[in-house]
Amino acid sequence: MTTFHDVPANLLIPVLADRMATTEEISRPEWALHVKTGIHRERPPTQENWWEIRTAAVLRKVGANAPIGVNHLSQMYGGSRDRGSSPNRAKAGSRHIIRTVLQQLEDAGLVEVKTNLAGTVKLGRGLTAAGQKLLDEVAHEVRPQAEAAAPGLDKY
Repeated sequence: MTTFHDVPANLLIPVLADRMATTEEISRPEWALHVKTGIHRERPPTQENWWEIRTAAVLRKVGANAPIGVNHLSQMYGGSRDRGSSPNRAKAGSRHIIRTVLQQLEDAGLVEVKTNLAGTVKLGRGLTAAGQKLLDEVAHEVRPQAEAAAPGLDKY
């Protein structure tokens, strides 16, 4: 069976974003039309479906790096900030966007909060069985395109 680890992200994320668009729990908030995705950006996103693409990308990152928290995810979506004549510095992406995306994924039943054995410490978020199933279904659907793009992939 094909898993989401077996296909490249550039083929998996657009198809997964289309699936996210049909899910009723995942919807772009009103404020998302006017916000930047981080302090390192100059303008808001111009794509119409950027929220669904970010949701799909966050779901894939949670699956690959679980358990993972909002801070680590925002650092992954950050970049270098232009400080004029001073040297650039690394800045994190918007935590509010990441937090809202994770809350919507939790409402959809794709992500859950992972805790330690005693249930007292939150370790971060990880995939549920439904989230793993969705990612693997999309990966299985995209696998022929991945094999056409990279012929050596078929032996895996």
